Amino acid sequence: MNRLSHLLILGGIALTMPGCWLDSDSDTAAGDDTPQRPNILFVIMDDVGIDQMPSMGYGGVHPPSMPSIDAIAAEGVRFRNTWSMPECSPGRAALLAGSYPTRTHINQAIGPNDLANSQLSPYATTIPKLLKQAGYQSAMFGKFHLAGPEHNVAGNGTPGELGWDYFHGWTGGLPGSIDTTAGGVAPEGTYSCGFVPSRIEDPLHGAAFGACYVQSSEGTSCSHLTSVEHGDSAGLQCLTRGGILVPAQECQASAPATLDFERENAHYVSPLVINSEAGVEEAALTDPRGRGYRSTLEVDAARDWINTREAGTPWMATVSFSAAHTPLQVPPGNLLPSDATAALRTDCGMGMDNLANQRLLTDALIEAMDVELGRLLVETGIAERGEDGTLVYRPDSDTVVVIVGDNGSLGTTVKPPFDVTRAKGTAYQTGVWVPLIIAGPMVAMPDRDVGSMVNAADVFHLFGEIAGLDVAGLIPNGHDGVSMLPYLLDPAQPGLRQYNFTEGGLNLQAGGGRNGPCVIASTCSHTPVNKAVCEDNGGVWWGVGADAAEVVRGDLTQCWQVNQAIYQDDPAHYDSNRRDMGWTVYQAVRDEEYKLVRNHALDYDIDSDGPIDVFSEEFYRVDQQAPTPSLDSEGNDLLAGGDPASLGSEERARYTALSEQLDAILASRSECPGDGNQDGRVDETDLANLDALVDGGWSGSSVYDFNLDGVTDAVDRAIISDHFGPCP
Repeated sequence: MNRLSHLLILGGIALTMPGCWLDSDSDTAAGDDTPQRPNILFVIMDDVGIDQMPSMGYGGVHPPSMPSIDAIAAEGVRFRNTWSMPECSPGRAALLAGSYPTRTHINQAIGPNDLANSQLSPYATTIPKLLKQAGYQSAMFGKFHLAGPEHNVAGNGTPGELGWDYFHGWTGGLPGSIDTTAGGVAPEGTYSCGFVPSRIEDPLHGAAFGACYVQSSEGTSCSHLTSVEHGDSAGLQCLTRGGILVPAQECQASAPATLDFERENAHYVSPLVINSEAGVEEAALTDPRGRGYRSTLEVDAARDWINTREAGTPWMATVSFSAAHTPLQVPPGNLLPSDATAALRTDCGMGMDNLANQRLLTDALIEAMDVELGRLLVETGIAERGEDGTLVYRPDSDTVVVIVGDNGSLGTTVKPPFDVTRAKGTAYQTGVWVPLIIAGPMVAMPDRDVGSMVNAADVFHLFGEIAGLDVAGLIPNGHDGVSMLPYLLDPAQPGLRQYNFTEGGLNLQAGGGRNGPCVIASTCSHTPVNKAVCEDNGGVWWGVGADAAEVVRGDLTQCWQVNQAIYQDDPAHYDSNRRDMGWTVYQAVRDEEYKLVRNHALDYDIDSDGPIDVFSEEFYRVDQQAPTPSLDSEGNDLLAGGDPASLGSEERARYTALSEQLDAILASRSECPGDGNQDGRVDETDLANLDALVDGGWSGSSVYDFNLDGVTDAVDRAIISDHFGPCP
C-alpha cells in the first residue's frame, strides 16, 4: 500500500491521514467519498502493569518475553504515561464506556454481592453501541466483568444487552480456583497447579505416564500420554486437551467413576458463555469449548469470528485476555519460548514463601498470552512472519491494533523498581500506570513514544474518532475521555490533558454491605469478592465461613473488626499483631510533574471499641523515566503528614490546583434519584421502564433500585414520581 495522504472527516474537522486506507483498486462503490473505516483489534491484558513491559523500558532484571507486543510497539506509538483505574471492572468501564467510577459507581472488581447500580448500566453508551452508528460489528472474547450475571435482569446476557453483537467468554471475569484434586484423581491439596506433574517434578505424587480421558458430544475417549523430559508432564498435556489424567494407569473401556468433569480449574476449565443472534448459551463445565488453556480458547474464538466477517463491513474485536490474573497457573510448554521460565516449578501456591515462583508464573502467563496474540495477528492477516520468524505488522490490513493493561500488576508479581506495596488496588503509580500501544494505518512516524498524560477513558474516545464519529455530540450526558487521534497523526502533538485522574473504592451492596475482610500479608482488604478469591490471592479470609488457624473470630464483615478481634483476643500484644487497613476510598490526580493522593479507611479504635476514620493526603513528584521512574513510594511524600503551608511556593500552588481539580471531578456527577435511564430527566419513561421490569417478573436489583435494598418495587416507583423534572 502506498503511504499517501488520506482525508478523514471527524466531527467536521479535516485531518490528514498519513496512510491510505483504500487501495486504488478498492472494491468500494464508485463515487462513494466516505473512506472505509478501519477494523479495530482491541487487546486487554489482565493485571499487566507497565512494570512488566520491556517495550516501555521496564520489566525488571528478567522481563517476560513479549516479541509479539514488542513488534506492534515498534510499528506503532507507545503511550508511556497512561492511567487506568486501580482494579479491573472500573478500568474496563473507563476503556469501554469512557466513564470514571464517579459516573458508573463501579469502584472495584464486580463481585456476586454487588448491586446492578455498581454494574455497567444497560443505558450506558458503550463502544459497540457507539460504533454501531458507523456501521461496525462488535464482538468480545474472554473476560467480561462489566456487569452480571448476579443481581442483573440480563444475567449472562449482559454482553448482548450492552451492545456486543457476539460474545464468547466469561461474564464473571475471574478464573475459578485451581482444582487441586486434578479432576478427582487425588485428595484436595495434592496438586497445587491443578494437574499431575511428572515424576521428576514431584517424585511422590507425579507420574511418568497415564490415561487421559476427554469428554465430548460423542462420548468419552481415552489416550495414553507420557511425560516429556524437560517438557510438559502427561498431566499438563491432558489438561491442555480438556481432559483428566489418571496417573500411572492404562486406558480402560470406561472412565473411572471418580473422575470429576464438573470442577472449574483456573485457566483451563471454565463455564463458557456465548451471546449471539441465537440468544444466550451457557455451556456446562463438561463442554469441550470451555476446556483448554484460556488464552488459546480466547484467540481461537476471536480468529474464527474475524475471519468470517464480510468484506466492506468494519468490525471491532475485543480480545480480553484472562492472563495474567490469579490464580497463577502453568501454561502449556509450547507457549513458553523464553528461558525466563526455565526454572518454573509446579508450585502454584500464593503464600509469601513462594514469591519467586509467583513472578515466574506471571512471566509464563504473559509470555503465553504474547505467543497466542502473535498467532491471532498472523492467522487473521493483520501481521505476517518475516523470513527470520519475527512478527511484522501489516498496515495494509486496515486494522488498528490497540493493546492496553486494565490496571496495575498484582503486588506479589510487581517488577522492580516499582512498588510491591502500592500496586493493584491502590491509586499509587504501580497500581494505575498501565501500558498502552497503538499501531494503525494512520500512525505517522511509527516506533515512537508519547509522554503526554492519557486516561483509559480517552481510549473510548479514540475508538469513536477512528470510526469518524463526533463522540462528544453522540453521548447525551458526556463522558470523561479526551481526544487521542492527534497523537497518532502528529508526532509533535502537545499534550491534550492538563490533569489525569483515577479512583477506587467499594461497590454498592444491599444494606451498605461490602465484601468480607481478607488479610493478604499484613493488610486487610475488601477487594477479593469472596473467600475463594481471597485464598486464590494468597489471603486469609476472616469473613463468614473463615477456617484458617490464625483467625480469631471468623464471622466478620469489616476489616476494622479484624483488629478488634485481635485486640480482644490478646490486648498485651495488639501492637505487634494488628493488621494494616487497606484503603476503602483511594483517589488521585496529577499534572505533568506532581501527584495528589487521597485515601480513607476505617480502623479499630480501642477507646470506643468501634471504628474510627483514617485519612491520608499525600503529595508527590513523579515522572516516567526509564528504567527508574520517580514513584509515589513511602518516604517520597512531599507533605509527609504536614501542613501544605510548609511547601514551597511553586509546590504549594501545584498542590492547590490539584486539590481543586480533584474536588471538581468528584463533584462532576450529581445524583439524580429517579433517573434510571441516565437521560438527565425523571419522567414517564422512567416509570415505564420500572413497570416493564416488574411486569416482566423481575423484582431484584436493577438501575431502578434507588434505595439500594436489592429490590425493584413500589418504593422505587414512588421515588421516581417524587422527583419528576430535569436533573440538577
